[in-house]
Amino acid sequence: MATKLTTREAVNAFIDRHDTFLFDCDGVLWYGHTLIPGVDKTLELLRRKGKRILFVTNNSTQSRQAYTKKFEKLGLSASENEIFGSSYAAAVYLQKVVDFPADKQVYVIGQAGICDELDAASIRHNNPADDSSTIDWEGVEAITPDPNIGAVLVGFDMEINYRKLAKAYVYLASNPGCLFLATNDDASFPHHGRTFPGTGSMVAAIKGCTGREPRVLGKPHQTMLDCIVAKYDLDRTRTCMVGDRLNTDIQFGVQGGMSTLLVLTGVTSEQELHDARHNITPEYYADSLATLNMADTADE
Repeated sequence: MATKLTTREAVNAFIDRHDTFLFDCDGVLWYGHTLIPGVDKTLELLRRKGKRILFVTNNSTQSRQAYTKKFEKLGLSASENEIFGSSYAAAVYLQKVVDFPADKQVYVIGQAGICDELDAASIRHNNPADDSSTIDWEGVEAITPDPNIGAVLVGFDMEINYRKLAKAYVYLASNPGCLFLATNDDASFPHHGRTFPGTGSMVAAIKGCTGREPRVLGKPHQTMLDCIVAKYDLDRTRTCMVGDRLNTDIQFGVQGGMSTLLVLTGVTSEQELHDARHNITPEYYADSLATLNMADTADE
């Protein structure tokens, strides 16, 4: 059963137990473009206590560089080295894990964040905006297998259309060696207190027509955690994953051997947390990340 953090003593013990905190962003730190009250003070408190802070997000629409600007606009301090997004995970995977050939190209369904991270890793790719127009049957017939495409990478794309789906299908169906990658498979995402279709719905369309399963690089899949642990040399037993979703953030932490804290400011409600049908349970939960502000700071 999850322990709710409600007292200063419990919060102090929780913080003292950990050296590193991995934070999801949407629904934990902010809603859309609005900072969740008290979060800025929480991050400052943890930094003063010497804790390492990393921001781990499935959002593929922005690069690490763009994310630092968002943090700055919201009055939060974060360096590019503290941010590990699914777009960056995709670039790391292609560059470091599979040693993607320099003469091959990635077909991207997604937005600027993916392209920026691939550019930083010197990985060739298309411009997704070039395929944003509608298509007719003549255009469909013009889509042919392309041996230069070595991977299809799917992220969140607000301009997804039949042209993009058809190209992804042709490239994957015609070449079993073409990699099928997804930045994440979140079925939905929170935005200003509501939820909307996420990357998982777009990935599902391609899975459905190709019959292929993608390598998913975001939470809760352990490919992302393996990259994080390797880069930052984390001690999983002294690391806590903080998030607002049971089936991504908390599952990511549980499967990765970390402790977990669920905050109730995003997707998962307290009622859903206690629903017996869920088989994913965080070690701790709190109404908000700002709950940690009740920690004793007298020794600082």
